[in-house]
Amino acid sequence: MRHFFGLLAGVVVAAALLLGGGWAAQEAVRGAAQNLDPAKDTRLLIAIGVMAVAGLVVGLVLVGRVSPLATFVPSMALLAWTVVYVLDVSRAASLVPTGAGVQQELLQAGKGMLTLLSTGVYGMLGVALFLPVLMPSRWAGPARDDEDEYEETPGY
Repeated sequence: MRHFFGLLAGVVVAAALLLGGGWAAQEAVRGAAQNLDPAKDTRLLIAIGVMAVAGLVVGLVLVGRVSPLATFVPSMALLAWTVVYVLDVSRAASLVPTGAGVQQELLQAGKGMLTLLSTGVYGMLGVALFLPVLMPSRWAGPARDDEDEYEETPGY
């Protein structure tokens, strides 16, 4: 059951990194290009908050005692997309949500995803999220207190 919840947590982490991180990165690029003051632009403050929450989520699954699937799912998504980008840039770019029927915020998140992908941030995060998968202690369940089972009883 622990691994099932780890799988669900992995999907949430992947969504937070791809959608939330992509939108926040694009908003931060917009703020930097226009030389905006974060204290006066609420969208820029929200973007910084989204980055902080995404970092918190990643940090919790990296150091927490959760199933390694919580880090394996987003690491494979990020690393696979990075490999596709290295092999064929146009194919990797075609995976981003674009088009006339896409909502504006999702389109902005897609542009941010391309920014993070092309700068290597997704590759770096993918490697960092893959490392806990290699730790055997992460796959084992929590330690059980079996002392009660083997109590010594006086023999007759």
